[in-house]
Amino acid sequence: MLKLEQIQKNAAISGLEPGQVVRIVTTELVGDNALTVYYKTADGKLLERMLFRTDEAKLSLAESGRPWAFDAPGEEFKLAAEAYRINLAHLFDPMMAVHTSNVEPLPHQITAVYESMLPRQPLRYVLADDPGAGKTIMAGLFIRELLMRADAKRVLIVAPGSLVEQWQDEMFEKFGLTFSLFSREQVEQSRSGNPFDDIDLMVARVDQLSRAEDLQEKLRLSHWDLVVVDEAHKLSASYFGNKVTKTKRFQLGELLGSITRHFLLMTATPHNGKEEDFQLFMSLLDADRFYGKFRDGAHKVDVTDLMRRMVKEDLLKFDGTPLFPERRAYTCNYKLSDLEAALYAAVTDYVKTEFARADQLADGGRKGTVGFALTSLQRRLASSPEAIYQSLKRRRNKLKRRVEEEKLGQRGRSLAETLVGTGTNGAR
Repeated sequence: MLKLEQIQKNAAISGLEPGQVVRIVTTELVGDNALTVYYKTADGKLLERMLFRTDEAKLSLAESGRPWAFDAPGEEFKLAAEAYRINLAHLFDPMMAVHTSNVEPLPHQITAVYESMLPRQPLRYVLADDPGAGKTIMAGLFIRELLMRADAKRVLIVAPGSLVEQWQDEMFEKFGLTFSLFSREQVEQSRSGNPFDDIDLMVARVDQLSRAEDLQEKLRLSHWDLVVVDEAHKLSASYFGNKVTKTKRFQLGELLGSITRHFLLMTATPHNGKEEDFQLFMSLLDADRFYGKFRDGAHKVDVTDLMRRMVKEDLLKFDGTPLFPERRAYTCNYKLSDLEAALYAAVTDYVKTEFARADQLADGGRKGTVGFALTSLQRRLASSPEAIYQSLKRRRNKLKRRVEEEKLGQRGRSLAETLVGTGTNGAR
């Protein structure tokens, strides 16, 4: 405790300003229990304040000596300075992730990350470039940029089971990011019982999450900065009349969108040809904007601000040359051998005959199913002799089973009629 009478000119006092030592310029007594002090702060500001006896407990003379020194270990100082430099590197280098990753990105990958995705806060986006465009690299660059800018700490990648290990390997090899592969063992080993809360960087299987309600409950209690869904077209829903039929994967997509700030969907086939289904898919990003069933003429689905799609013909190298060879479709005529011509004629006659039978079916749904099956036979024939052989073999076995089932049914009905007739005669 410092008495008011002990406060002198040029004294270094702590307690006047929070967290700093001030230098007394001059003082003026105001009676026996008050003192006006004029002092300078560390940044050179000249201030004044009236102190009372009640303030004495907060005041103290600062210890003599320098407030800082150069006696810290040099290696540790260099390490701290380097860490701070890397932390602020994105302010100097807007493409820090490109220069610190083991990748050589192409122009369309750079524009996707730095022009289409990073400026959006928060990001709710569909990356729908053609296969082979390197969507995994784009996602990795985006993840690394968010981590370096401290805009994200917790990232969840949801992918088909066959791709999760590939995601884990590429994130480590190309971007130096260690993602944990989710498994049931992590639930048992987790101290909190919820590994989705314990692990910041995770890769999970889409079907494992969509089929397990207990995992979805744990996931619902977590929160993520970024969720990336690969092969996102699997999160599908469709209309049956005016009713929406949601798959378990679609319901998982709705859950993922509700527990994250940034939501990135990746697919090369975002549109299945039905506008109403596409609108349901886009509702994963913005449920209000894409609410209700699409009606042609009444609705218009404009997703230019939510989706980017580049086909292979638009992908270029830095020198402006095409990344992929030009695709050219030609019709090539070739002559069938005698055996191939006989097979083609036999299958064609068979299809025509069965189509005629299908037209006589009263059940419209079964009629359409039979027609589709017959059409697929012609495609199999164009594929290879082995393909059409296996298809005809399966169809023959299926027809045999159906004939046997019908014979058994007829025998059962005949036996039942006999028993009923016998019982009736006995009653008479």
